[in-house]
Amino acid sequence: MSNSFSVPDSRLLPTNNAASKGIQQFLRFHLMPNTTALLPMEQLTEVLTIANGQIVPIFHMPAWVMGVYNWRGEILWMVDLGHLVGLTPWHEQGNSTSDFRAVVLQARANSPAPNNVKSEMLGVVVNRVEDIEWCNPDWIQSPPASTVTPELAPFLRGYWLKPNGEMLVVMDGQAIIGAMPKSIQNL
Repeated sequence: MSNSFSVPDSRLLPTNNAASKGIQQFLRFHLMPNTTALLPMEQLTEVLTIANGQIVPIFHMPAWVMGVYNWRGEILWMVDLGHLVGLTPWHEQGNSTSDFRAVVLQARANSPAPNNVKSEMLGVVVNRVEDIEWCNPDWIQSPPASTVTPELAPFLRGYWLKPNGEMLVVMDGQAIIGAMPKSIQNL
């Protein structure tokens, strides 16, 4: 069984002051070896803790596809996000923990979808979930091409350099979902 963290939508709404400045919420998480990243909250559904052994491996998939997980009675594909973007794969990290931390991404169309259209969802395993950051999307900058690996580039919106000098990688959940093999996206 997994423990999950969901925040009621009313708690995710920015204050009037934040909304008027265009500030949005991003989930802050960590990937090994030393990458702190953000994902827009509007692309997320839930944060899960999954016991080791509850992700069922599926053969003949890319190495970064960990398998499937029974999430709320639905099949949820699970991806090792660090491995997908060219960082240290989960199985090489020497983790002593028996749990995975995962973020459930949801592809959202720009226009309302009919009720009979199933939305695309994907679980991404991360090293740890840290906090929620408030950021104005106008502050997200394009990184210098020389600092971005070819594996990370397709999933990158840019980076945010905080006033304290900390650099956070801003990722695109839609692009991560789009990386899944087409044969399983339609399941």
